[in-house]
Amino acid sequence: MDTMTLKLLVWRQATANDPGQMVPYTAEQVSPDMSFLEMLDVVNEGLIKKGEPPIVFDSDCREGICGMCSLVINGIPHGPDRGSTVCQLHMRKFKDGDTITIEPWRAKAFPVQKDLVVDRGAFDRLIAAGGYVSVNTGSAADASALPVPRDLAEIAMDSAACIGCGACVAACKNASAALFVGAKVSQLALLPQGHPERTSRVRSLVTLMDDLGFGNCSNEAECEAVCPKEIPISNIARLRREYMRAMVAGSRT
Repeated sequence: MDTMTLKLLVWRQATANDPGQMVPYTAEQVSPDMSFLEMLDVVNEGLIKKGEPPIVFDSDCREGICGMCSLVINGIPHGPDRGSTVCQLHMRKFKDGDTITIEPWRAKAFPVQKDLVVDRGAFDRLIAAGGYVSVNTGSAADASALPVPRDLAEIAMDSAACIGCGACVAACKNASAALFVGAKVSQLALLPQGHPERTSRVRSLVTLMDDLGFGNCSNEAECEAVCPKEIPISNIARLRREYMRAMVAGSRT
């Protein structure tokens, strides 16, 4: 089996308070069948043998489900494959001798902690502010108790596919979280279970999104292009409509 030798330029940053820099490395004996993260594992094994600190990066499921593998590869969040995460990217996408730049997400709301790891706790705070439905506990309701039109159910489920990786923020020149928040609003506002908190939810989410330092959406669709679950920007339009609706409702009270 043919193997490749690749040149890597990797962002290294010791702590959140230290300045970072791009550091060159050589990845040797890289199989085209390796995943991108397996390639980094091999590079780290070599660094450890030489007594050098390994490259720190996040990963968990390695199945494209969790979104932890948040890397910007050659300027593209999650790399060149559309509709997939870094852990689903294979080295056959690259050629022998290629130079690959590897950076963390870049956003004020996602501060770098070390090397390629960023703090995405801002997304957790957004979910806590409104990404849920309050219900009384008890026995499960009958499946037909709250009928939902099929088209709305499908849109809501598509929006719920968001894994919260933050690629949309990393791709946006304004570091906007509008696609993420729009997906959460769509997921809940379209279903009858989400209607009781529909107004308060979108107000809370938009206010906190601004407070956390995310920028404004300028409708250039970079977020949609890099989303591993291909969440459409129609969710951003729905977010704006829901927010306007909430503002009008508030002015009447």
